[in-house]
Amino acid sequence: MIRGAQSNPAGRFERLEVTFDPADLPPDEERPDPRTEFYQDSSKSIISTNDSPDVPMDATVNPYRGCEHGCIYCYARPYHEYLGLSAGVDFEQRIFVKAQAPALLRSELMAKSWTPRRIGLSGVTDPYQPVERRLQLTRGCLEVLAEFRNPIVIITKNRLVTRDIDVLRSLADHHAAQVFLSITTLDDGLAQVMEPRASRPALRLEAVRVLADAGVPVGVMVAPIIPGLTDHEVPAILDAAAAAGAFTAGHNVVRLPHGVKDLFAEWLAAHVPHRKEKVLNRLRSMRDGKLNDSAFGARMVGAGPFADSIHQMFELHCRKVGLTQRLTLSTTAFRRPGQLDLFGR
Repeated sequence: MIRGAQSNPAGRFERLEVTFDPADLPPDEERPDPRTEFYQDSSKSIISTNDSPDVPMDATVNPYRGCEHGCIYCYARPYHEYLGLSAGVDFEQRIFVKAQAPALLRSELMAKSWTPRRIGLSGVTDPYQPVERRLQLTRGCLEVLAEFRNPIVIITKNRLVTRDIDVLRSLADHHAAQVFLSITTLDDGLAQVMEPRASRPALRLEAVRVLADAGVPVGVMVAPIIPGLTDHEVPAILDAAAAAGAFTAGHNVVRLPHGVKDLFAEWLAAHVPHRKEKVLNRLRSMRDGKLNDSAFGARMVGAGPFADSIHQMFELHCRKVGLTQRLTLSTTAFRRPGQLDLFGR
């Protein structure tokens, strides 16, 4: 099984680290691929809130912790370190499952303290990663949201989202659904090693087409843009998105918090060594000499000539292909099941 991370370094809170030495194996053997393991997450709540000024949704639902898609650049990797695990292979191999997610969501939406507003599904890891095909926790959450008619925004790299087109269409009827497919590259070979278990780019574009044809508002996130590696693909991705039926597009520049910057540099050396220094130097030029800037307003944007050229190219091409629409989701139809509905909504 292909993994995105090349190693499994100890988390930043750990005092001990177990390392693997290839010399420990006979020369004619290869290290076996790690198997994915799933753990029960006993969280007592499911809606997370944040007040970050550069995150468009202040409420999110995450049915899973960790992500088997294995995207090497994923900013969520360091969250695994709070569990005593690594941001490397552990993040892809050890997935925590919130089996009670739909029930918890129902309880929290029923509470009088809940003010109807859009919910992001999800804010950290992909809600349609491979195990969702079997567990259907994301679908269960969507069914709850449809019952309450609470607006939802989904961001995913997996065409599995089209499985739930019936629920999404029912929410869209109330102006309460929006889906974004995240497309980083159109290069199938690059995607295979950079996002090893996500749907291939062509399948994500197919998902855009299927959702658009079904009347579900769908856009594309060109994210993250990696300067020196994928930034030249921005126009082609936007062209393909518009042709598939997307109505809007968003973007951000890759950010590499905590140990992700080391994992990413290691990945560059393994898969695109001829571009490693170019990519890292361009990132440093956009972040005041550092590989990461955690400041709100800067962390997903960067600064300087390279950053400016990326943003200008994106905006100009969006206008050229018509990906400039904006959708405001509505809470007008929100209801709590069982409450008296005098208007028959």
